Amino acid sequence: MKQQEKGKEIEKMDRQDEAMDSGEEGRDCTDQRGTVRNIFDFPTRIQYLTIIGQIEGHMILPQENKTTKYEHLLPEPIAVEENPDIKGLLTLINTVGGDVEAGLAISEMIASLSKPTVSLVLGGGHSIGIPLATASRYTFIAPSATMTVHPIRLTGMVIGAEQTYNYFRKMQDRVVDFIERTSKASRREIVRLMNDTDELANDVGTILYGKEAVEVGLIDQVGGLDKALEKLKEMIEKNESPSEEKAGRIPKNPLPKKKRK
Repeated sequence: MKQQEKGKEIEKMDRQDEAMDSGEEGRDCTDQRGTVRNIFDFPTRIQYLTIIGQIEGHMILPQENKTTKYEHLLPEPIAVEENPDIKGLLTLINTVGGDVEAGLAISEMIASLSKPTVSLVLGGGHSIGIPLATASRYTFIAPSATMTVHPIRLTGMVIGAEQTYNYFRKMQDRVVDFIERTSKASRREIVRLMNDTDELANDVGTILYGKEAVEVGLIDQVGGLDKALEKLKEMIEKNESPSEEKAGRIPKNPLPKKKRK
């Protein structure tokens, strides 16, 4: 009898699990046995983009490196723009930097989205991680996070010719132009931070901690995940005001780019 009762109880739990899988009993994150189910399986209007480790570009990095492959990220902003169910993008950043052109490509994709975007720097947003952070319409940095501003570097064999130096200057200008366009920091301040010789022992550049990144204008606000989500939801609500837009009381693009200092 005990075995029969036990068998019936197991069958009952299995049926309940199937009902939950089919959505008949809602989207609970635990089943009847108390086992955690897929916590990401819930309806949301926000797409999450994670940029972790080193940005891998055209060259494949060693296997032991933690990397973010830019060809994997490029389709995601397209999906955000095309999917009517997605109303905003939250980018989580903890990167040491990496390939400059790959980083700029991702940054331009994020910056050109018509939907609300918010970024949150966690741990670090170094080197090309700075344009990746400033690409969003509103930016946050955790109090303990850091950002390193430094000039462009190139590894491998370099030809010591005037053309090489011109190429470096043009690439550097591309990065500075983007940061100036998408943040509140002035060009003069960005260049000064890049060329500071007193901050780093064996290098040129500046390390900025959470509050300092806000003070120079690179980041909008110090805050964590709660503040970033709150801000993004607020931006989404403002973006979904068709009656006001049609009446001409607000501009067609309610999320203008940041103004320069």
